[in-house]
Amino acid sequence: MASIQFLLNNTLPSASDLRHSFSGLSGSSNGGRAIACVKVGVQAPGSGDSGKMGFRGASKEVMEAEGRLMVGTYARAPVVISHGEGCKLYDAEGREYLDMTAGIAVNALGHGDPDWLKAVVEQANTLTHVSNMFYSIPQVELAERLVSCSFADRVFFSNSGTEANEAAIKFARKFQRFLHPDQKQLATEFISFSNSFHGRTMGSLALTSKENYRSPFEPVMPGVTFLEYGNIHAARELIQSGKIAAVFVEPIQGEGGIYSATKEFLQSLRSACDDAGSLLVFDEVQCGLGRTGYLWAHESYGIFPDIMTLAKPLAGGLPIGAVLVTERVASAIKYGDHGSTFAGGPLVCKAAVAVLDKISKPTFLDSVSKKGQYFKELLMQKLGGNPHVREVRGLGLIVGLELDVPASPLVDACRNSGLLILTAGKGNVIRIVPPLIISEEELELAAEILLKCLPVLDKTKSK
Repeated sequence: MASIQFLLNNTLPSASDLRHSFSGLSGSSNGGRAIACVKVGVQAPGSGDSGKMGFRGASKEVMEAEGRLMVGTYARAPVVISHGEGCKLYDAEGREYLDMTAGIAVNALGHGDPDWLKAVVEQANTLTHVSNMFYSIPQVELAERLVSCSFADRVFFSNSGTEANEAAIKFARKFQRFLHPDQKQLATEFISFSNSFHGRTMGSLALTSKENYRSPFEPVMPGVTFLEYGNIHAARELIQSGKIAAVFVEPIQGEGGIYSATKEFLQSLRSACDDAGSLLVFDEVQCGLGRTGYLWAHESYGIFPDIMTLAKPLAGGLPIGAVLVTERVASAIKYGDHGSTFAGGPLVCKAAVAVLDKISKPTFLDSVSKKGQYFKELLMQKLGGNPHVREVRGLGLIVGLELDVPASPLVDACRNSGLLILTAGKGNVIRIVPPLIISEEELELAAEILLKCLPVLDKTKSK
């Protein structure tokens, strides 16, 4: 327990000290870029007396304590992350890792971005929470920015991606009731697709295709039909039945295996929904907010939804979700139809404003596109000839590497070599979703480590 106690015993500076740290910000620069620096007594990996800091044996003790104290819902990698900087993470023993997971596509600006940190500290010193019983300035500021840079007219805030999708489910049902107040047989059903992932709460779970996620908790919400992702004919036929309140689709599937929709598929959904009066919902929880090199993934197709759900990177690591809707959809929602105690709080909204202000810049988005293309070409060049590599796919910095064997041995080997990556799909896809600030040199390092570790898959194949 002593090894864990250091987290509590190391005191942070007072609020006044933090304010002072930022007071001279405008006068400090690095190549014209403002740098915020808050000293919180954290030593660099390997420096100082790690035993006094509680690091000696810390990982083992933390993992053992987690096993005693936490509900066992996570199959965690055997790494205790201590701190991060940029695209690097460090464990409790000071080992360095190149982070190509970004907290599952969350840390778009990496770890410790100075502008994000400045926004969070200043807002924490001002106001953190008031609930939605009152107005707050950061919430309105963020809503204004989201509306100004998207198809949407209005925003509803939640605390996560699954909550955003739950709200979209309710909004779709309410919209149909509002549109047809005297109709006895309302359109209340939903379409989702193979390899989809929309969340783990009961409504969002019902829209998630992976059966082993749903089956332990059945019966989930009824009225969901799963169709093959990309099947234009089947989707159009079911939408035309008049039973469908909304169609939920990810323009690029993340958890499902990094599969991109075709323009023809999304256009057919848009047309069919328009004809039948169904709503089209784009789930951009993972693929939105600059990940593809476009601010919104659907912009690359030129096709726009009635509702879009967002979450992961929006507040740079703080919990937030958002539902963006047209005025037509919003007109159906009245006071009391939905709500949340924590959603859209001043602290997370101020953090999100800082993230959105950076990501939405054309130069930033252009850099994501260029780095994504460079990385895919690099992977094809270095790994494309390997018999285990079936395909390299994706857009921008959401990249999938499909293998002919389970990907877990490669994930483990890469982690042991200082590279953090994820799996996706049926377990045979490497999912690479680094911070959007990653450099070409770091992408080159990631490709080199992947190449070095690939032979571990030969042993998997032989088994």
